Amino acid sequence: MRSVIHPRPNPIVAAMYTLRDMDVDVIVVHGPSGCSFMASRPLENADVRVVTSGMRDNDLIFGGDEQLINTLKQVEERFHPGTVAVIGTCASMIIGEDMSKSIRRAGIDANVFPVDCHGCMGDNTRGAIKALEAGRDAGIIGAEECDRQISLMKAATRLEKNVGMASKDYLQPAVSPTKMHVCKKICQVLSGGGRVAVVMDAKKELAFRFADMFEAVDRARRVLGGETMFAANLDATKGLPRIRNYCEEILADLGSKGVSIDVITGGLDEYSVLGDRMKEAVDAFKPDLLILLGICHAYPDMGQDDILVTDQPRQLANYLNQGFGWAVGEISSHTMVMGAHSIIPLETADTLREMLE
Repeated sequence: MRSVIHPRPNPIVAAMYTLRDMDVDVIVVHGPSGCSFMASRPLENADVRVVTSGMRDNDLIFGGDEQLINTLKQVEERFHPGTVAVIGTCASMIIGEDMSKSIRRAGIDANVFPVDCHGCMGDNTRGAIKALEAGRDAGIIGAEECDRQISLMKAATRLEKNVGMASKDYLQPAVSPTKMHVCKKICQVLSGGGRVAVVMDAKKELAFRFADMFEAVDRARRVLGGETMFAANLDATKGLPRIRNYCEEILADLGSKGVSIDVITGGLDEYSVLGDRMKEAVDAFKPDLLILLGICHAYPDMGQDDILVTDQPRQLANYLNQGFGWAVGEISSHTMVMGAHSIIPLETADTLREMLE
């Protein structure tokens, strides 16, 4: 049996992002100071305070109880939070730290709850599920929403293992082709009176960047002619609090630019289960060109002539290796969208706008 050997997302980081989506005020990473720091720093741009208990080598022998208690007291003194999540790491979980006991001993004036998580759990979604269950038990989210989110996490895992990056044992990150050739194709179809469908099936905050393509294609239609149809998973009634806000902010931003989404199918957390519904809308429109944004492989029966726009360099390699020659990458997207409240320019969209000028 061949295993996946290219790096995959970490359950600890997945739990941290899920806690952010539940609008937790402070995340305490109970582990070494460097654990998950590359994720912790951007999370602070999303108005979530992330701190560490800074476990040292002696704590691995004698326990990190006092370290965690002192950290929680500092958190109360500095931030006066309403909610605090203490998330486990490989270090604290392997030695069997009782984080609930430390939380009780700290006795700070906040809703503090533990998330029993570590990096060796397997699928990154298992960390997200642990965070959801802990948030449910702490009264942050309801049981029904927790169950819904867990089912979506499991669906996302199946999708990645069937057709995504986890379906290949190794993918070398790809360098994106230039955006010029795909933008020329868009212009050719519209200027010839053709139909272009733009479908965004994006994951959470990445929608802030992919949504820029709607404005660019709408502008191209107004300049060149043709017809367009826009579909997106921007249902503002679905998902955790922060995710619903993303939908509202993106739709408001598009509306201010005179752009409307023709078909809204599901929320930003439902990307793994919306492909069939989006395909129904596309098939009814009968486009001459299809542009897929975000989690493109969630769309069934992708065509070799479809334009695919992804943010993942390994996913881009997966598409190009399968012969999807019109795939391009927006590789820096994830760092750009952290803390966003309005649409962030997309390189492919900027290229299209420059061509129109």
